[in-house]
Amino acid sequence: MKASITHNNRTYTVDFDQPLDISIPLREGAENVNAWYVNPMAIEPVRTEHFLGSVEEGGFVNFRDISFNPHGNGTHTECVGHISTEIHSINQCLTTFFFEALVVSITPEKKVVGEQEDAVITLAQLQAAIGEQQPEAIVIRTLPNPTSKQSKQYSNTNAPYIEPAAAAYIAEKSIDHLMIDLPSVDPEFDGGKLLSHRAFWEYPQNPQLHRTITELIYVPNHIEDGRYLLNLQIASFENDASPSKPILYRIFP
Repeated sequence: MKASITHNNRTYTVDFDQPLDISIPLREGAENVNAWYVNPMAIEPVRTEHFLGSVEEGGFVNFRDISFNPHGNGTHTECVGHISTEIHSINQCLTTFFFEALVVSITPEKKVVGEQEDAVITLAQLQAAIGEQQPEAIVIRTLPNPTSKQSKQYSNTNAPYIEPAAAAYIAEKSIDHLMIDLPSVDPEFDGGKLLSHRAFWEYPQNPQLHRTITELIYVPNHIEDGRYLLNLQIASFENDASPSKPILYRIFP
């Protein structure tokens, strides 16, 4: 169904029958994407002396406990509460859910940082990709883009990241929602500096509570670079982060 909508005083034609899901499903076991040395997500039937939560095993209903870490077990959206001494909840910080988004594809550059060579998304790359455009959300697909990203085990791999100057540039452009197909916008090993998180959220000098970072997305190759309508869906967790389901919709003239 194509429909005309008005958002931020601009009118778009959107095809709501063709959603483009850029989340990675939360799956049980080691085949799911994983980062930050956390255990794989686990789904287990409740078993007590008087109750069995598995129809397959003879119970009346499926009634399962789920154990996971939102930051390490899949696509998630986080707020400044991820790095702040103050308690902030993504459920309180993210209060609107549709945004104009720009999808860009970038090959991280090799740079010597300290004593190691890192793959980094640079300020110059983002400036070239965004140009004069003014989206509300930026969706970064790193290249190469194999489907194996959806099951990659990122712990101890020194994954690519965004340099702090590039994160600051995104904030200066008033882009409020940063989405990336990596486990973090910061290096795996940085001594807890989290400079790109801090630059984007302007923390601690001027915390931007409404801004979000979504990590561990996957943007399939058939989704072209360009403008989309983004629906950013979260579960109502009162926590700094929640599993999320970002959906893109194509915009037509």
